[in-house]
Amino acid sequence: MNKSLAPFPVELSIVIPLLNEAESLPELTRWIARVLTAQGLSYEVLLIDDGSTDDSWAVIEELAARDAALRGIRFNRNYGKSAALNVGFQAVRGRVVCTMDADLQDSPEELPELYRMITEDKFDLVSGWKQKRYDPLSKTIPTKLFNGATRWISGIPLHDFNCGLKAYDQRVVKSIEVYGEMHRYIPVIAKWNGFRKIGEKVVQHQERKYGVTKFGLERFVYGFLDLASITFVSRFRRRPMHFFGTLGALSFFLGMMMTLWLTGEKVYLSLHNLHARNVTDQPLFFLSLTAVIIGVMLFLSGFLAEMVQLNGSQRNDYLVRDTIR
Repeated sequence: MNKSLAPFPVELSIVIPLLNEAESLPELTRWIARVLTAQGLSYEVLLIDDGSTDDSWAVIEELAARDAALRGIRFNRNYGKSAALNVGFQAVRGRVVCTMDADLQDSPEELPELYRMITEDKFDLVSGWKQKRYDPLSKTIPTKLFNGATRWISGIPLHDFNCGLKAYDQRVVKSIEVYGEMHRYIPVIAKWNGFRKIGEKVVQHQERKYGVTKFGLERFVYGFLDLASITFVSRFRRRPMHFFGTLGALSFFLGMMMTLWLTGEKVYLSLHNLHARNVTDQPLFFLSLTAVIIGVMLFLSGFLAEMVQLNGSQRNDYLVRDTIR
């Protein structure tokens, strides 16, 4: 392992978002400690309680009282996994940052190799790939479709974008913003922020030991909507007029061409004493008028988006209820 990591306080930070996982936390934290202590790595574990309604926070307090490597952040209510990761990324102190789920389906045995791939192989980001999954077909089939669509749109050749087990150079997590349900697209966000050395590692997938999954099939519908959103935002957030202005110009130009055609036709027929319908009696007139109006509206939308972008406020404002260290 590469030990030349100063001035970082610890070598490895592990961010674990959780919701109602009181049963799994003692076993998970003991497993992490056993693996990383055997490797001689200095580490911290950030347990982000995303508004749990069970005894998760009481368990975190008890565990942190016995283990100085454990830290905790507790939200006042449930904000979602993206919010938990975003706040955790702001709080980490390690040179390398790993994320994993709290349900024991991600194996801590993978952490040393993920750490090595960041520090020695110099990857910006390494994503886990659950090649063998212990999930029903109702989950695995939509997952394959989701991953295929994301690979095609992003150009990133990963097999499992939604795997919770990932490793990052700290520069990555300090440079990106995760909001809404965008945790699925952190590799995409990282790439569009200039971090292009993205690797993949086949990881173990454990059967769920405690509790039930917190995600339903609706997450796949939201996933595709989020993919469209992140694609648009990443490409045009800093230059919205390029998007709205281009569409507006095309619509306005098309409307004006149709209007000129109708006007020219009317003049030509009149000059040759031929019968010509009134311009306003033709359906094409209303189509051209609509295209011109839409073009102007898109232009105005572009100007407004530029103003919002220049004067935008902070997107994320999560209410933290308690912290430990």
